[in-house]
This record gives sequence, structure tokens and C-alpha cells, in this order.
Amino acid sequence: MNTKIVDPKIIVANWVETVVVGLNLCPFAKQEVVKNRLRYSLSDAEDWDALISSLKSELLLLVSDKTIETTLLIHPKVLQDFFEYNQFLETANTLLLQLELEGLIQIASFHPDYQFAGTEPGDAENYTNKSPFPMLHLIREESLEKAILNYPDSDLIPEKNIEKVQDLGRKKMAALLQACFVKASLK
Repeated sequence: MNTKIVDPKIIVANWVETVVVGLNLCPFAKQEVVKNRLRYSLSDAEDWDALISSLKSELLLLVSDKTIETTLLIHPKVLQDFFEYNQFLETANTLLLQLELEGLIQIASFHPDYQFAGTEPGDAENYTNKSPFPMLHLIREESLEKAILNYPDSDLIPEKNIEKVQDLGRKKMAALLQACFVKASLK
């Protein structure tokens, strides 16, 4: 049997196109995708230390390369457990402090098993942050602040996203996420 191995970056790019941009969950994403200023970085890290090293490299690259607006650091081999992933976020933010990047770069979180506090695992609203693989989204704070200033009612984005995915429902959102894998395997 010939099993095709699909690059996780392709699957994540499908997710960005279909879910993030397609559903307009992040109204700032489309511009960066169109301008090709979104970096998809795949880490082969298999433990925390290796992921910290990958994260450090990506943070330094983002700071030094102004052609990159934002980075999705995809790490499919580590932090599959959402609880462990959440614990790692503290380590990631500590790294920001150590590199003196707090206030310059922000780290957003996405995970296949994402679950907001106070929700059940199957609640549709968790799909606003569910992704094909565990990943860290590295965002330039200055650019984010400018985008927010130019977007009306930006503080309502999370609420509108929750309403949108709840209206679509858990089954539809799960199907959209699964379709990102299928579409990648057909390429």
C-alpha cells in the first residue's frame, strides 16, 4: 500500500485558508496570507528543550526579518497533550522575557484539543483555537496594535468568533478541520 506522507505545513496552510481566513476568525490574517508574510515553520522537536530551541530561533528570525509579519511554529511531535501544552506556554512566555521581546512579540496558542476554561471538550466554541497540530503563533505586537486600531469593534472579535462557530456547530467545525487533512492528501 502506498501511503502518502503529507507535510504538516500544507495541512496548516489549508486550515488557515479554510478556517482562519475562510470563516474570518482573524480579520487580519487574509492580508498577511495574500502578501505572503505568514511563515509556516515546522519543528522536528520531540521534547520541551528542542521546542524551546526551535521557538528561540523563530523568535529571533521574526525580530530580524521584517519580511515576515507572523509565524506559525508547528510542532506535531511534542505537546500532544493539551494540559502539557498549556504548561509549556508559561515556558514560552518566560523565553520572551529572557530574550527581552515582551511587548514586541506575542504568542498565541492553537492546539487540536484546545479547550477554554469553563467549557466542555466537545463545545463548538473551542474550535476558534483548535488547529490540525499543536502550534505557537508568533505575532508582532506593533502590527497587531495597528490592525486593531484600524478595525471597528476589535474587542468583539472573540465573541463574534464564538457565535460564528456555535452557529456552525461542532460537527461542521470538525468537518472543516478534517477537510484540511483530506485536501492536503489530494495535492
